[in-house]
Amino acid sequence: MRRGSRWFAALMISPTLLVLALVVLYPLVAAARESMYVRGEGLDADGFVVEGERFAGLANYAGLVGERFVNALANTTVFTVTTVALETVLGVAMALVMHGVLRGKGLVRASILIPWAVPTAISGLMWRWVFQADGVANAVIGEKILWTTEGVQAKLAVIIADVWKTAPFVGLLVLAGLQIIPTMVYEAAKVDGASAWQTFWRITLPLVKPALVVAVLFRVLDALAMFDLPFVMIGRGKFSVETLSALVWDEATQLRYGPAAAYGIVLIAYMALILFVFVRLLGADLLADARSRKGQA
Repeated sequence: MRRGSRWFAALMISPTLLVLALVVLYPLVAAARESMYVRGEGLDADGFVVEGERFAGLANYAGLVGERFVNALANTTVFTVTTVALETVLGVAMALVMHGVLRGKGLVRASILIPWAVPTAISGLMWRWVFQADGVANAVIGEKILWTTEGVQAKLAVIIADVWKTAPFVGLLVLAGLQIIPTMVYEAAKVDGASAWQTFWRITLPLVKPALVVAVLFRVLDALAMFDLPFVMIGRGKFSVETLSALVWDEATQLRYGPAAAYGIVLIAYMALILFVFVRLLGADLLADARSRKGQA
């Protein structure tokens, strides 16, 4: 009977496993294979011209020590760390505002979530207009900064635009966590004389931590794959804002599929490493909190 139950369970999950194999596993295997080959004309070991697909081993990974790849990796890391940190702080603040407002709650929530609903390409075009030489940003600060050219100012423009767009996403997930906190917990804290900061730090933040961790995890993975916002705002091939995804796209459009696949594999490995560290550090912490609460109950 137990064996029959196992076979039945395997049969039920087999469609899901098949879809995952086709959508996730096959592209990964195909990309790994492509990273080992080169296409086009070349010379063989005897000096004869050969065409088509040729095995190149790890030759396509030689670009990993090049300046362009190192720059793209650094840009990706900088964008991820800065945007996620700022979005986490602003997202929590937005969630507290949406949760605490008494009148016009629907209007406040809708206005805060509008930036997240705007398509990224449209958002990039809007911010490109804001950061033009004669745009709104320069008019406000009273300077003539060339935001959309090479330099640190281009990074700053992308960070501002990304934080504006995706901080509401963090706020939305944190708001969901806030709404399941019992009001009696806050009433007990008020009776005990806890200040607003003590209530936030010792009650709200620990109880909303699971939702916050999920929000940060999603944002980290999304930021590591950043492509469209810098591409639309600043342009193609800009050294200051080129990310790993943009590097993969540029190599593929130049028909250098081998290096593009190699860079893509490295990007996936980088994301997997970040995900592993994230889950090991914060996931274990969440499990410990859940076990302690279960033991207290």
